[in-house]
Amino acid sequence: MQVRGLLLLLALILLAATTEAGKNKKEKVKKDGSKCEDWRWGPCVPNSKDCGLGYREGTCKDETKKLKCKIPCNWKKKFGADCKYKFESWGGCSAQTGLKTRSGILKKALYNAQCEEIVYVTKPCSSKIKSKSKAKKGKGKD
Repeated sequence: MQVRGLLLLLALILLAATTEAGKNKKEKVKKDGSKCEDWRWGPCVPNSKDCGLGYREGTCKDETKKLKCKIPCNWKKKFGADCKYKFESWGGCSAQTGLKTRSGILKKALYNAQCEEIVYVTKPCSSKIKSKSKAKKGKGKD
């Protein structure tokens, strides 16, 4: 009977200790966090050059924060790293301009960025004609 009582007492102590530890974690989060809910975030500014790691500054009332961010070096700088688009397939080559065109529709604007709803991109037409015979080589055995 005493062993059962001792085990029950140990279980209660363990339960109380884990509950207290959980409360301490929640309190720490509240102390570090901000009560402000209307944050305004600026664009990601790279540390050097025009891409790579950098910081984004946010303001809310009298508070300011900096978050780490990254602009991929192959990103279309024209649209900004905070505007994400869903692009259609490339159109046909224009004989007049020598360019292909496609459009992109805004999928997501991160950090309340000001993004255009539809964007258009162009690229030079390929002067090379892709040969289908290259893809067939080596696939079949004689």
